[in-house]
Amino acid sequence: MTAVDPEVRIPDPLDTERDDEARLRAAAGLDLPRAAGRAEYAGFETVGLPDRPPQTERERQLFTLDEGEMLVNMGPQHPSTHGVMRLLVKVRGEVITDIDPVLGYLHRGIEKLCENATYTTVLTYVDPMDYLSAMHNEHAPAIAFEKLYGIEVPRRAEYIRALVVELNRVFSHGLMMGFLALDMGGLTPILYGFINRDEVVDLLSAISGQRMLFNFFRVGGVNWDVNDEFLSRLGKWRSHVLDNIAMNERLLTENEIFRARTRGMGILDGRRAVQLGVTGPNLRASGVPFDVRRAHPYSIYPELEFEVITQQTGDVYARYLQRIAEIKQSIRLIDQIVDRMPHGPVQAQVPGIIRPRPGRAYAAIESPRGLYSVYAISDGSATPYRFRMRDPSFISLQALPTLMPGHLIADTMAIMASFDPVMGGVDK
Repeated sequence: MTAVDPEVRIPDPLDTERDDEARLRAAAGLDLPRAAGRAEYAGFETVGLPDRPPQTERERQLFTLDEGEMLVNMGPQHPSTHGVMRLLVKVRGEVITDIDPVLGYLHRGIEKLCENATYTTVLTYVDPMDYLSAMHNEHAPAIAFEKLYGIEVPRRAEYIRALVVELNRVFSHGLMMGFLALDMGGLTPILYGFINRDEVVDLLSAISGQRMLFNFFRVGGVNWDVNDEFLSRLGKWRSHVLDNIAMNERLLTENEIFRARTRGMGILDGRRAVQLGVTGPNLRASGVPFDVRRAHPYSIYPELEFEVITQQTGDVYARYLQRIAEIKQSIRLIDQIVDRMPHGPVQAQVPGIIRPRPGRAYAAIESPRGLYSVYAISDGSATPYRFRMRDPSFISLQALPTLMPGHLIADTMAIMASFDPVMGGVDK
């Protein structure tokens, strides 16, 4: 055997590949300076940092790594990011030091689509935006367009509208409870959640003809009156819905593991929630009694009896309890609506092609995720001149960078799931 000269260096294949890559990048003019803050440890570069200078102060802050820190990508393919969302997480060991939600992977352009559609067609385009509350998606633009056109909705139609949106709220909140448990590793609660969801969807399909994207609202009313099949299903569902909710509560509310992983996690105090623009159950779980149905009444809600329920701790557990309380309140509202529903038409006399007078209108409703509003401008044509929507999930996600630091990576999904975001509306 021939002895190896210790002075002779055997080429490392990785070095050869890096040299080749450097030559190719230099030839293509891509030999950009390293980003400020790129750290090197023992000769190895930290991966995950962009090969360009920071574009904003926020990027400079996020990409500057102290000793022992690294960046971790969660998503956009992660099943627990509630849609196509990427979380850029800076960690030291298992502890989060910074986090940045990266949005825009869906990029649907629904607002621009609506500006090129007739007023009646817009109500079909907004359905898939928040696919867990399609009825609410239709409610806000319908109110805005009725203000523009000067339409008075029949009272029976208003009662039917309130009935279907409260049913939609029940199954949306029920799924939140299940997905919160699923994101922490519990499978059974989501199965119970889908039992209730499927029953409500069957109810809504009996009145609308569709199971998920209902397309039930019309400018000036609703598409169909309540029928015998719907009322029969409603009575059967009402007789056992509270038992289904109680099954989920027995699994979660007093579960020692669930409580340990949710109490004191992701605390959002009321003042900070207001500053960030957070609304809906997430705001009320922080002790702020704001509900659009009370603060800015619409439809028939001034005639109904209900309370603005709040929690005080503002943590993941409080946001979970808030949804349970609101499910029970919605069932109470459904009972009142059915008892008081008047007779009459369900659709005002509206032409097939609507051309409102020039003007602007704003409408806000209380969706399962918070204040959902529409701002529409008419120039007198058959299509909206401008159409803008405020989606509550988009606003809620900006609270994550203030809540996550100091928690473990394992807590990330629980905190985010407690805000109940739906990315279809975020990336509208």
